[in-house]
Amino acid sequence: MNALATPADLEAAVAGSAFVQEVTEVTHYTDRLFKFRTKRPASFRFRSGEFVMIGLLIDGKPLYRAYSIASPSWDEELEFFSIKVPDGPLTSHLQKIQPGNAILMKKKPTGTLVNDALTPGKRVYMFSTGTGIAPFASLIRDPETYEKFDQVILTHTCREVAELRYGEELVEATKNDPLIGELAQEKLVHYTSVTREDFPRQGRITDLMASGKLFTDLGVPPIDPAIDRGMICGSMEMLKDTKALLEQFGLTEGANNKPAEFVVERAFVG
Repeated sequence: MNALATPADLEAAVAGSAFVQEVTEVTHYTDRLFKFRTKRPASFRFRSGEFVMIGLLIDGKPLYRAYSIASPSWDEELEFFSIKVPDGPLTSHLQKIQPGNAILMKKKPTGTLVNDALTPGKRVYMFSTGTGIAPFASLIRDPETYEKFDQVILTHTCREVAELRYGEELVEATKNDPLIGELAQEKLVHYTSVTREDFPRQGRITDLMASGKLFTDLGVPPIDPAIDRGMICGSMEMLKDTKALLEQFGLTEGANNKPAEFVVERAFVG
């Protein structure tokens, strides 16, 4: 069966073991990045920042990968931000989806990048690279984030300037949103950097933190475990390096069952 199946095709194939979601919108940003939106099952509940397994029927069998839900928990649709891997088992097919096609989605969301996994603080840093911005796309559109923190700093580092566009559009839309726009204008800061092209801020976020440039640029003091909290989502190397830096600043890693000063997401797309 073709991977780009109709909802009816997939319903027959999975027989209720997963949701079958019709794609409503697809936007391609670069030859490596795209987003898509789907309808949302009435019974599907999740916390902003969580991920879910989504997939397609490949050679007659469902193939799933973990994807952060980029839309907030109150949204009537679901949004996902994806890489395109030319020979990726899933993304080589997923990047070809069109509105009217359908995807599979497991019924249970999970994840550590949720507000509940952090202890109360004044400022939260959301450190992301590439498609790692997806869970934060959910969190910065959730009123609870602004109720919990006085300042929300979203950092997004990409290889090329064009790869920042999803985040730039996201932040602009959030600041103009009728539900949370006023809060976002007051509390949300978007800090971008690029590693492979000329840009006002160049370099990996860990280098910008270690040198102190991040804090100078933002006009804030270095990270203080008494008031600052962190969330990390990106490549394996970025996770490891950013986690180590936060620990050097004195922060402790938390989890859903043991909230602390920072959390890391370790689910990846392939």
